[in-house]
Amino acid sequence: MVSTDIQVRNVSQIDRQRLANLINFEEYVHRHLDWKPPLDWIGNSPYVVAERGDELVAALACPPELPEVAWLRLFAVKARILPDEAWQLLWAEAQRQLAGMGVRHAFALALQDWFVKLLVRQAFVHVQDVAVLVWESQSFGQKVPNRQVGVRQLYAEDLPKVSEVDNLAFGVEWSNSQDALGMAFRQSSIATVAEIENEVVGYQISTANPMGGHLARLAVCPASQGKGVGSTLVYTLLEAFVERGVNRVTVNTQTDNQASLAIYRKCGFELTGDIYPVFRLCIAKGDDHCRSQVGEPV
Repeated sequence: MVSTDIQVRNVSQIDRQRLANLINFEEYVHRHLDWKPPLDWIGNSPYVVAERGDELVAALACPPELPEVAWLRLFAVKARILPDEAWQLLWAEAQRQLAGMGVRHAFALALQDWFVKLLVRQAFVHVQDVAVLVWESQSFGQKVPNRQVGVRQLYAEDLPKVSEVDNLAFGVEWSNSQDALGMAFRQSSIATVAEIENEVVGYQISTANPMGGHLARLAVCPASQGKGVGSTLVYTLLEAFVERGVNRVTVNTQTDNQASLAIYRKCGFELTGDIYPVFRLCIAKGDDHCRSQVGEPV
């Protein structure tokens, strides 16, 4: 039974501190693996909160970056509120807004068991899995250089072309906007592009922390796939990390993306056994797009 003393409304900047407390101190908090922190999405829709009196008890954010697809970026609930109750209140309004924006699919990458169970109860469908791989310096793989592929540093002026490559290489649900790629670039530790005959045909963006490096984004233009572009980007990245004293690098990819898995295994990455499910909910009921399969990033 849904409480009648809880009010749902759009978030505003005056909620910032209370929202930060909800995100940082509550147990039931889902945060998407995002370049932009949850608070920075304030001002984008849908981003709705639930209030009981003067208390902020739940929040849900799923602003789309690109047309037709939205990822669930935040769902946070106070401990004394049932997650399903909060979800039903907030999702009804968020889904209404998404439908009005022409969004066809909502996606969620579930990182916690409680959230997996909630999504299943709320009719989301498990459509894919994301696996974690790790590379360590003692397993460098066998390098087979392609002398036609040049690798250089990625610059801000490359971002329009990088965005084009990204959109060609990935299905719409996995594509990043140019703004998101710009944020990724600014937060990167190592970012490079691959060129063939002075044309950008691929790129990678990686981050670093005290635990090691993380290959956050790798894409190759479909017309240049199968030419060693991806593996050349990964090899040069690993060499750069080793030069900096980084001996451990992780990467995430879809378990059904055999092309990416082949590249990473060739470069010495191994599966860790960590798997995170991807869920989808159709917003546009009866639409042919809702019956299509999830696009696979290449």
